[in-house]
Amino acid sequence: MRPRHLVTPDPLLPSEVAPGAEAVVVGGGIAGVSAAIVLAERGVRVTVLEAADHLGGRLGAWPERLPDGSEQNVEHGFHAFFRHYYTWRSILRRADPDLTFLSPVPKYPVISATWPAEDLSGLPAAPPLNLLTLALRSKSLTRRELLGADPDAGRALLAYDRATTVAELDDVDAATFLDRLGMTERTRSMLFEAFARSFFCNQGELSAAELVAMFHYYFLGNPEGIGFDVTNTDHATAIWHPLRGYLERHGSEVRTGTRVTGIEPDGQGWRIAGDALDLSTRHVVLALDPGALRSLIAGSSATAAAAPLLAQKCEALRVAPPFAVSRIWFDRDVAPDRAAFSAVSGQPTLDSIAVYSRLEEPSAQWARATGGSVVELHSYSCRLESADSAARAMRDELGVLWPETVQAHVLHSHDRLEATAPAFPPGSAGTRPAVRTDARGLRLAGDFVELPYLAGLMERSAMSGVLAANDVLAELGAAAEPVMGVPQRGLLAGVPRIPRSKR
Repeated sequence: MRPRHLVTPDPLLPSEVAPGAEAVVVGGGIAGVSAAIVLAERGVRVTVLEAADHLGGRLGAWPERLPDGSEQNVEHGFHAFFRHYYTWRSILRRADPDLTFLSPVPKYPVISATWPAEDLSGLPAAPPLNLLTLALRSKSLTRRELLGADPDAGRALLAYDRATTVAELDDVDAATFLDRLGMTERTRSMLFEAFARSFFCNQGELSAAELVAMFHYYFLGNPEGIGFDVTNTDHATAIWHPLRGYLERHGSEVRTGTRVTGIEPDGQGWRIAGDALDLSTRHVVLALDPGALRSLIAGSSATAAAAPLLAQKCEALRVAPPFAVSRIWFDRDVAPDRAAFSAVSGQPTLDSIAVYSRLEEPSAQWARATGGSVVELHSYSCRLESADSAARAMRDELGVLWPETVQAHVLHSHDRLEATAPAFPPGSAGTRPAVRTDARGLRLAGDFVELPYLAGLMERSAMSGVLAANDVLAELGAAAEPVMGVPQRGLLAGVPRIPRSKR
């Protein structure tokens, strides 16, 4: 199994655009910066507008002052850089060609207060050997359970094909599909729950088609295996400061702290308005989170009238429940056998634990100097109403799993609760907007955008940004940026459904 060439440049087209081309990218997260970099490299004069005072979106980082007077960069939450994120890693190589800021995570356990941990690290990369190895070594999944699983649900899990999977499963929620699969509570909790929630949705609110697609993307169709890397320093230092410098060296203007409040047609182009902002441009890439995009288009009446399909699809966008993050500076270390990253199953709020003092050097330096530790708690789909209440709940649940933290003193904490991730509820396939809109010159990018190729999370953001840039380049007569991806169909794609009477 090998990566696939999804987009191949036309060798007869020029690489660079004619002089004078310009574009505006609204949003400085992964999607927006990916689009801006590709365009800037081809000679487009790019202006990036970002409402926050830093780049990065949900991968952003900013300084936090600690009580001891030291300063560390904090983030929106732990992110895993999987090795099949080909597009995103290609963008990251602009900051560091050898990706020296990425380090592998040796262990990837799923832990529970009820059942023994499952270790998902060290599996073979190639399917179906990875699935077979997991089944043989799993403490939760038994041979009897495998043999007794619903055969048609098993077929659907292994037979990802976009059109067929959507037709069969998009109207079904992930919880119902997992019920149909027939796994025990233990297997479902330890092998599926943590996976499903990592897409910022609860099982009952996630399309089963999306679950199957992501299972294929991260496990059954992934040539690189399920192992992943993390940054060995904070995201601002590793990613965003270097990428901003790269853009500026290619003639781009990056404006942070610049909120766009309206976009309207302006002759053959677009007029972009905001606080102390009034720009006109021919090409626009809107790389906002789904809620911000929905609000921007709803408040831009002339754009909604000029692009009715875009307005309709933006109105239908749904934002996932809030995610909560609590970064804690403890006065002591956690137990030495604790993994640097653990997925959590079975707790009402807590979904993952990351020991930053074992992952990134700035936190490790602080821990060495103080004897403490830096631990991040993450709830991917939080039901609580405030950052404080979510942080308290996650700390209590941490104490159940890691009892040594109960007596640890919290020297400082940074707690956040925000709702900016996309939802993929049942019945939503085909309702989300695509990269190209029904208004000429206006493109979209983001991890909610309907793409022609399968990708997930950070890679979906980066791929959408590159595809948006490619659409601009096509209009300007330049060759596309190449795009690589995983195989787009599953092991059993094309196998017909198994009738109930034959089970």
